Amino acid sequence: MIRPFGWNEFLIIVYAAQWTIALSAIAFAGGGIGGMLIALMRVSDSKILRLLALGFIRLFQGTPLLMQLFLVFFGLNILGLGINPWFAASLALTLHASAFLGEIWRGCIAAVPTGQTEAATALGLRYFNRMRYIILPQASRISVAPTVGFLVQLIKGTSLAAIIGFTELTRQGQIVNNATFSPFLVFGCVAAIYFVLCWPLSMLARRMEAKFSRATAR
Repeated sequence: MIRPFGWNEFLIIVYAAQWTIALSAIAFAGGGIGGMLIALMRVSDSKILRLLALGFIRLFQGTPLLMQLFLVFFGLNILGLGINPWFAASLALTLHASAFLGEIWRGCIAAVPTGQTEAATALGLRYFNRMRYIILPQASRISVAPTVGFLVQLIKGTSLAAIIGFTELTRQGQIVNNATFSPFLVFGCVAAIYFVLCWPLSMLARRMEAKFSRATAR
């Protein structure tokens, strides 16, 4: 039986936003750890590590996120691991974020003037100490704006988790729409909530980028 779209239905959609936020936070935290490892591998002195990191990045940047979700969820279940949609979505998005953040941060490390690395090497600092004390503190300042920009894309990317049955914001919107048959109202509310989540972050990324550009110009 079709029921009208009302305040309770709206609250159900708003409540589901917490799962979108939670999934985004888990993927971003896991992707941050994985991305840092990938970035350090990409700029390491070992050719094998550089090639492994490059292969990982090309694999996850060269395939659709939707396909990655399918492969993780259905692939691991076929292997008998029996994972649920929550774990599958978290794992797939973490791997996806690791690849993109790794390449973003690799670019930020490369943006640090080579003279800094040469000076650190001349002082006898090894790879770990060069990165810890010289390169990464400077690269982290450069990376703020693109990192926040990627977080916006990651939040929107969580909507694809609905396809494997994870009930986040988009999936809850589908469920409410099936009960009310009010697609304009339902998905209008879903879009508005995504906007509320993403717009402040987009503005923050732009301000950070403008601030860094002014600082560089000086």
